[in-house]
Amino acid sequence: MPFPVTRMRRLRRTEAMRSLVRETYLQPSQLIYPLFICPGEGVRKPIGSMPGVFNLSIDEALKEATECAVLGIGGLLLFGLPESKDEQGSGAWADDGIVQQALRALKADARLKSLVLIADACLCEYTSHGHCGVLYGEGHDCTVDNDASLPLLAKTAASLAHAGADIVAPSDMMDGRVAAMRAAMDAAGEEDVPILSYAAKFASAFYGPFREAADSAPQMGDRRGYQMSGLNLREAMREIELDVEEGADMLLAKPAGPYLDVIRATRERFDLPLGAYQVSGEYSMLHAAFERGWLDRDRAMLESLLAIRRAGADFIVTYFAKDAATLL
Repeated sequence: MPFPVTRMRRLRRTEAMRSLVRETYLQPSQLIYPLFICPGEGVRKPIGSMPGVFNLSIDEALKEATECAVLGIGGLLLFGLPESKDEQGSGAWADDGIVQQALRALKADARLKSLVLIADACLCEYTSHGHCGVLYGEGHDCTVDNDASLPLLAKTAASLAHAGADIVAPSDMMDGRVAAMRAAMDAAGEEDVPILSYAAKFASAFYGPFREAADSAPQMGDRRGYQMSGLNLREAMREIELDVEEGADMLLAKPAGPYLDVIRATRERFDLPLGAYQVSGEYSMLHAAFERGWLDRDRAMLESLLAIRRAGADFIVTYFAKDAATLL
């Protein structure tokens, strides 16, 4: 019935009433906190473009992880900054690689049993050229060799699983990487470790601060030859479908805020657990507004996360995880 019989405001009168009819919920267990792990001891190096985020040595990462566990955060996403890099990114699959060491240390701490440990499986942080696979060609004419990169990515996934990752998350956007990783992990006896595929990772301006944090900016060219064009939603659905067919257990969309339509379309079409990554540029952009007093910090932060949940994400990778969990 139309107004005045129907009055929509009846269900908004009080906080208790609004809570009763709430459709979208956000809780700490739905949040994943990224950590950037670097060599050394007692290292807590601020990342200039990302206030409150640091490059952390393993001992400092353990402190962050303990805080996350106390807050009830769902898990951690680990990125590594190796001592040295080479053209193939061999530090990504080394038994004593920085993330492998961190995984073993985190697994050994009984206080952290509640945290799901997700290891990013990519080569860009480990290659001297900053790309997500091996290159062929020279200078600005070089490009990433998809098929030659697959065995290296597969070795990386198996190494991370063996070191203790609860979930391996390929972010490279090479064709065929999920099947290659699944085969390598199964052959290594890690058939129970799931793959969280960055199935729809778009070439985006919002990754800029991350490249400072992970020291992973390409030394030549860019990543538009393998990361997705932000103009193509139908292509994103094809990418996701192929990863599902190859054996992906979970899906991730990245970035989150500028691509809420992709999250919604993915949720409507696929039944796998779905995450979204609120990336570094989204975090830094909001922080810049907070520092100038242009936005209410707590409300804007939670609203940005609730929008991602409402679009259909089951969990969110976000640098706001600790702040949001504290409020929640």
